[in-house]
Amino acid sequence: MTGPVLFIGDSITDAGRRDDPDGLGRGYVRLAAEGLARRGDHRTIVNRGIGGDRIGDLRERWQADAIELAPSVLTVYIGINDTWRRFDRGMPTSAAHFESVYRGLLEEALAASNPRLILVEPFLTPVRDEQREWLDDLDGKRAAVASLATEFAAAFVPLHRVLTVAALHHGAAAIAADGVHPTPLGSELIAESWEAAEGASAA
Repeated sequence: MTGPVLFIGDSITDAGRRDDPDGLGRGYVRLAAEGLARRGDHRTIVNRGIGGDRIGDLRERWQADAIELAPSVLTVYIGINDTWRRFDRGMPTSAAHFESVYRGLLEEALAASNPRLILVEPFLTPVRDEQREWLDDLDGKRAAVASLATEFAAAFVPLHRVLTVAALHHGAAAIAADGVHPTPLGSELIAESWEAAEGASAA
């Protein structure tokens, strides 16, 4: 039996999935699932996003929400809250710690069910001046995700770059009204970027 296509991460993945009868939420996971279905791909899609999660929160629930589901495809999208909490609550996460914990999660997943990995780069499209200082901190998390994608031969979704370019055309608030949580347009762009990475990795 083939395992599910699993999405795990923070509120951008969550997107209200716990209030959704389908369990997919209203964000990019639902759009990605609909895109797969249109192509005749009816694999089981599972959303395990939880709003507010940082890498340590993912660590705490990894066994139940990732390993025990034995996914065939595992998408991990985490990192923006590890930056955000530094600035709003004084709770920093170093890039080195972020990368170390993330690496351990991927190693455990591969040992358990050897899923195809898709790693999503965290993004920020600043809409307030003070958010611009977040970018230096986020750079370390972005670099860690890119490095891990290379290390584990995972598909990589260069989301920050994609959405930064889109923000130049549409305005930052059109992509994410608060700079972090995507609008419907932002969710569409995330889903499209995920579908491109998933399709390339499956080829």
